Amino acid sequence: MSTTWVELSCDVPSEMVDQLADFLMELTGTGVSIENLSLDTFSLDTLEETPIKTVKAYFAADADHANKVAELSAYLAAFGPQYVGFIFQPPRVSYIQEEDWANNWKAHFTSARVGTRIVIKPSWEDFDASGGIILLQLDPGMAFGTGTHPTTRLCLEFLEEIFFHEGSFGSFGYPAPKGVLDVGTGTGILAIAAAKMGAERIVAIDIDPQAVAIARENLAMNGATGEILVSDTPLADVDGTFDIVVSNILAEELARLATELVNRLNPGGFLLLSGILTEKEELVVAAFSEFGLTLAATGRHGEWSCLGYYRER
Repeated sequence: MSTTWVELSCDVPSEMVDQLADFLMELTGTGVSIENLSLDTFSLDTLEETPIKTVKAYFAADADHANKVAELSAYLAAFGPQYVGFIFQPPRVSYIQEEDWANNWKAHFTSARVGTRIVIKPSWEDFDASGGIILLQLDPGMAFGTGTHPTTRLCLEFLEEIFFHEGSFGSFGYPAPKGVLDVGTGTGILAIAAAKMGAERIVAIDIDPQAVAIARENLAMNGATGEILVSDTPLADVDGTFDIVVSNILAEELARLATELVNRLNPGGFLLLSGILTEKEELVVAAFSEFGLTLAATGRHGEWSCLGYYRER
């Protein structure tokens, strides 16, 4: 039996998007989607920023959505006027079947290339994986994205450089990474990419049980269940240390978890930190400055930053 979902949509200035997305995640308990009004593809290579964006959130129709709509309207009225270009409009409410939602996405979600070798593709699209292509198969999900968000892409690009000894990471003279810890795995795409690049021991954790379930589905879709252990184990309870620790979460959480993240990193290993709004980059740099790490690379895409650290042997 298919599930009916409520879709809430709001058009807001781009500067308000992150604040609104955080509120909607708390309100609905699921992820959100963020779209440029002129967006006609999920390939960021052709994405142009627009001053107004659409933020959408989803939740099951048997929930008390009238109260949620009222809370969202009150939130927009209270905080929207702080942003240039805001015009108050009540949130739009739509009802969609789960299979209809998925089919709608199929019209837009096509294969996207990341870095030099990586291609992210949906299950319904064919792609020639010859010539050293690292193929990651990921379908859009109701609560999680498609793996093409800038924070994910920056992590994938850094992982590729580390595994293939290229770019900013090519001069450190380290052996091939074997162990990878993915903190806040979400869809599991970073863990899957690490497995396909040659990692042998991969631990992927997330505090959200729904993320764990979806990551396991994506592992199975990519034939990577043997190499990756996915769970909701807290970071403090993860055993051992790793050649690469990657975490794509909020800047404030990265700063709070700084000691635990560094403690999981082997000497001669790499720490990748993403999910950082560029305006909060210095907050994260300051939090990790006391550990004697070398900042090897800083990647930026639009308003997002990713930091790549090396730990001396």
